[in-house]
Amino acid sequence: MRYQMKQKLFSFGDDFVIKDENGRDAFFVDGRAFSIGKKLSFQDMARNELAFIQQKLLSFGPTYEIYYAGDLHAVVKKQLFTFFNCKFAIDVPGPDDLEASGDFLDHEYTFTRSGLAVASASKAWFLMTDTYGVDVSPGEDDVLILASTVVIDMCCHGDRHR
Repeated sequence: MRYQMKQKLFSFGDDFVIKDENGRDAFFVDGRAFSIGKKLSFQDMARNELAFIQQKLLSFGPTYEIYYAGDLHAVVKKQLFTFFNCKFAIDVPGPDDLEASGDFLDHEYTFTRSGLAVASASKAWFLMTDTYGVDVSPGEDDVLILASTVVIDMCCHGDRHR
């Protein structure tokens, strides 16, 4: 499934919609204003919360926690000591950890698990707009990939929103 996400919208306190490949609204992200640390509610279009994203304060490097139904589901952490590109570790319970790496300045990166690509994000799919696509392989957790993409955008492009 391919999703459309607007860049420069992922900022503290903003709300935005993620569209599916047909341009239909698929998910709603509700940014929580006036909180300590960044907090976002990732919802379906009926406003049922599917995931809650929370910045982990007092950590070494940008770190966010993703909760499903109040239980910690994943920790997304930017790896600080990488050369020539950025990397994010997405730690999930068990052996299914993900890594996102690529050129985050140009919105071009790939999610991998055990060296195999499971999703990608690219602005190249929408060259004439400020939108980029997130392509998720069948059988993957779309919510986790999209929530991680929101975290990566906040970490890599958050200063542009201030």
